[in-house]
Amino acid sequence: MTGPLALLDSASLYFRSFYALPESMTAPDGTPVNAVRGFTDTVARILVDRRPSRLVACLDADWRPKFRTDLLPSYKAHRVAEEVPEGGDVEEVPDTLTPQVPIILELLEAFGLATAEAAGYEADDVIGALAIREEKSPVEVITGDRDLFQLVRHEPTPTVVIYVGKGWNKAEILGPDELAEKYGIPAGNAGPGYADMAALRGDPSDGLPGVAGIGEKTAAKLITQFGSLQELIEASNAGDSRVPLKTRLRLTDAADYLAVAPTVVRVAADAPVEQSRPDTVPSEPADPDKVAELAERWNLGRSVERLLAALPKS
Repeated sequence: MTGPLALLDSASLYFRSFYALPESMTAPDGTPVNAVRGFTDTVARILVDRRPSRLVACLDADWRPKFRTDLLPSYKAHRVAEEVPEGGDVEEVPDTLTPQVPIILELLEAFGLATAEAAGYEADDVIGALAIREEKSPVEVITGDRDLFQLVRHEPTPTVVIYVGKGWNKAEILGPDELAEKYGIPAGNAGPGYADMAALRGDPSDGLPGVAGIGEKTAAKLITQFGSLQELIEASNAGDSRVPLKTRLRLTDAADYLAVAPTVVRVAADAPVEQSRPDTVPSEPADPDKVAELAERWNLGRSVERLLAALPKS
């Protein structure tokens, strides 16, 4: 049987590896490699536990895209380390993580694992575009962020999110039924329903203010009752008695935010994705000598051994 297409939210995974493992994991020159080793171990676990036939490590070409900040200036504003007037603001990243990212990318290339990005877009958009366009295989999105729950669906291509916010050993596999149960939204519209609920509720970690006075449970209840955020707004504007007066006033006060929130929250399925190589999981590294050299230079020993052992046998 053909395995799934695994789409990795790479930055989410290496950030979480960085914070989960001690910086005492270093290369011979003293460079911390905790994120590299944690990320490599995670990829190995994905290959062993999920057995994907295809895998793409998705990257941020722009972690704070202009098309989103033009609509909502607060979007991820609290994470900006340096503003760049022409776009491409610098994200606040730990000094000891920054040098590890190129090592991760070199390792992926040496192993022959595909990466993908889209100029002017986030990894979320790349993942969304690849998931929505997929026609052959079921899709598994591996992430530590909830934003991508919006991609969960039964059809036309079954898509689940493997949420690793608490680590791989406590990973949650969320399909439409699980997402519906977790958030109280309809299973038949779980992914889009989650996106609408998230826009209504807001998310401080992304600089989304949400609608004041409407929390997660109320947001889920309203989206379930009306079917979508747009239908809720239309009902509120029409004075529908099913929308309590207090809620109508709150929605009116947040009208400017609600006009842009869906575009900011939803993945851009039309992102112009560029992929480094075919996404088939290789049975052996593309460049074994480079893999060995990287393992020695950066003291990646057992992590690289585990990834080598995880590759499918030809």
